[in-house]
Amino acid sequence: MTFITISDTHGQHHNLELPDGDVIIHAGDVSSRGTEYEVRSFLDWFERLDFTYKIFVAGNHDFFFEQKDAAIIKSIIPENVIYLNDCGVNIEGISIWGSPISPWFYDWAFNRQRGAEIKKHWDLIPESTDILITHGPAFGILDHTISGLDVGCEELKAKIETISPKAHICGHIHEAYGQKKTAHTLFINASVLDVRYQMVNEAIGFEW
Repeated sequence: MTFITISDTHGQHHNLELPDGDVIIHAGDVSSRGTEYEVRSFLDWFERLDFTYKIFVAGNHDFFFEQKDAAIIKSIIPENVIYLNDCGVNIEGISIWGSPISPWFYDWAFNRQRGAEIKKHWDLIPESTDILITHGPAFGILDHTISGLDVGCEELKAKIETISPKAHICGHIHEAYGQKKTAHTLFINASVLDVRYQMVNEAIGFEW
């Protein structure tokens, strides 16, 4: 099974050229300002993609998903699209968990304070998770900013070290795009836009 991963399209999804695959994962920031119009534009595009499974989480720009009632959100999600918000899905025996949460940064969407507040979200992740999708990266792993700081989440890193998922997909820090393999986990920062919001990065694929 081929997985294709993208993140941080910020409304520029129509400019993407995607390789073939079975599953596409978007790790958040589907929009720029988080408006309903932007979200609907993304969903219209996403549902038409030629993948068997289409999975996404929201990001810190995607205010629509945080501010609207769950029933409203459910009503606009296409039937062939899977939206994960601190929940999971099993596809063909593969356990996938997704969360939009990232550490506090200027009061954007789905921001949580570091420490106990954000840890509550990571405590929800089942130990059986095979693929973990979070908008933000783990601390010290594909989280290095252009200003030289590691801004990922320490509590998320601890959770990943505990459960050892086979893959962790994130975005958020555009300039940290890329992948890193450890003994147990393939880490992917799938941000397709660079720090100047130019689409210069390709989708990253991996085989299951």
